[in-house]
Parts: sequence; C-alpha cells; structure tokens
Amino acid sequence: MTDTDSPDDARTDGAGGIVPPDDETPTWSERKQRSEGLARLTYEYFERARREDQDLRQESSYIERDVLGFPAWPHEMIRNLAFTSFFIGMIILLAATLPPHIGPPANSGKTPAIILPDWYLYWSFGLLKLGPFNPELSILGGQKLMADRTYGVLANLVVVGAIAIVPFINKGSARRPVEQPFWAAVGAGGVVYAVTISLYSVKNLVPIKPHLLFDITHLGPFVAATLTYAVLKAMREGYMFDLNRRYYRLRPPK
Repeated sequence: MTDTDSPDDARTDGAGGIVPPDDETPTWSERKQRSEGLARLTYEYFERARREDQDLRQESSYIERDVLGFPAWPHEMIRNLAFTSFFIGMIILLAATLPPHIGPPANSGKTPAIILPDWYLYWSFGLLKLGPFNPELSILGGQKLMADRTYGVLANLVVVGAIAIVPFINKGSARRPVEQPFWAAVGAGGVVYAVTISLYSVKNLVPIKPHLLFDITHLGPFVAATLTYAVLKAMREGYMFDLNRRYYRLRPPK
C-alpha cells in the first residue's frame, strides 16, 4: 500500500491476501475455478460433461445420441469419487453426532431368550423353518423322510441355486421391465418372498398368528408376481410404449 492509498481501499484477510470489495466478490463458478484438489476436478468434470452433452444434442440425432457415452476416465471416476466422498462424509457425520448405544456386556454363561442372525440373513433363517413343507411318507409310517433342519438346509441350496441359474436361463437384451414382463414378475416375486420369509423367521416378534403369517409368506410372492406381470403387460402397449417410443425405435419390443 502506498502513502496515497487510504485504509478503506484494501483490506487483508489475515493471510496476506487482498479481500475484494463487496461489488467484486467472485461468483461460485469463479471460486471453483480457483480451487484445487477434488473440488476443482469435480467442477471441471461437470462443466466438461455439460458442454459435451450440449454439443451432442446440437450435432447428433436422437438415435445417435442415445448410443453415445462418456469415457470412464476422467468422467465416471471423478463423479464416483465425488459421490463416494459425500457419502463417506455423511457416515462420519452421523457416527459423530449419533453414536450407537452400547448395551451391557454379553454373558457367556446365559443363553439369550431370542437368537437371531444378522438382518440380511433373515431370509436364510426363515428357510430353516419350513417344517410344514417337509413331506411325511405313509410307507414310513407317517414319519418324515428327513429332519426339518436338513430340509431347511436343502431349501437354502435350492433358492441360492435358482438365483444363480437365472442369468443363464434369461439371456435376453432387455433393459427395462416393460420389455419382458415375465422375468420382471419373477424378480418382483423373489423380492417379496425375501421380505415375507424374513418376517416369518422372526414370527415370534410379529403380531400375526403363525399359521396366517405362513400363508401370507408363501401366497404374497405369487400375488405380487401376478400383479406385476399384468401391469407391465398393459403398460407395454399403452402409456409406457408411447412415452418411450424413441427408446423403442432403437430396441423394438419382441
């Protein structure tokens, strides 16, 4: 600052820099352009993606634009890194502000009243309780061919095997449920069954009679699959077909 400058003409920010007057404060875009690290990479990614998408809209037809894409680096990597950093920050914030409650220490000499696996294994735990489906053979005097626990383990193998073999059976190129209503209905029924069998695994905690919950567990998936198939079948030639007619020009329904 020279002798002719007044103290009001320039102000310092404490770090040796000059703070611009209020009418010259940089905008959000200008601050992003001046930033470094992940913030700058994220800003450059969104700006470049916006410009490229605008160029594609102006230079390409709809069909050509639908089959064009962006490279994995730097577009996808920077976007995924930004999203990952955001969610990790949210998890750390929640862990710091809402720490989980720590209960009393476990007593190894006492068996808990209720023994349950982790919540994401409830479906497998429910399959171990399919004793009513275990057939009784008259030639064995009404006795069961195998123990209920063995029957439950075999049920787990059948369900996991069915999930593993579906990709080899359905080799279609459909990208939307409306294109193949049958397989979409199979998926919807499977999801509903995973939920209902999980509820059945904790039937002693659900305020529904066990026999009624058993019926809901095994009838609900069929009802959900039937409704899904009927809705998608109606939407295929109706509103959804008109809404996605540009998409179907590339991939006409079978």
